[in-house]
Amino acid sequence: MKDMKLKKYALADLLLTAIKSEIDSRTIYSRVAQRVKNAFLKERLEFLALEEKKHQKALEGLFNQRFPGQAVAVPAKPVVPLPEIRFQDEAVPLSEILAQAMKAEQAAHDFYLQLAELFVDDAEKKNLLLYFSMMEMGHYKLLDLERGSLERLEEYGEEQELIHVGP
Repeated sequence: MKDMKLKKYALADLLLTAIKSEIDSRTIYSRVAQRVKNAFLKERLEFLALEEKKHQKALEGLFNQRFPGQAVAVPAKPVVPLPEIRFQDEAVPLSEILAQAMKAEQAAHDFYLQLAELFVDDAEKKNLLLYFSMMEMGHYKLLDLERGSLERLEEYGEEQELIHVGP
């Protein structure tokens, strides 16, 4: 687990970083799901997008409880650099996009694990963040399975109408 040294950041900034991460992940999963032709993979990506939306809502609720009256203003650039899923070219293999998503899920797992330690005074919120950490690892494992399947298809040059990743 990578130590992100979260104690040096303001708690509000950390929660806003988490919210931004969930929004960004949901956007990517939704975008890719719209272009995937494989029904099973499409369903899994839509599931992940929905999970990220639920995490976002829960984190916004947590933020509002901790910082009543303060607006949930998601930063354009978060204070804690977390891996982003980036692809510009529609020729990028889907397995590569899923590999990037796996790195983002691993980082989210580590982030929530460490963020939970900042809530020693609130067992309910700490447990919620620990639960999110476990869920992110579940997302990682799901993506790993899908990536392995896609790599085998790509390796054999099987032409599957899986994805068009253009803008």
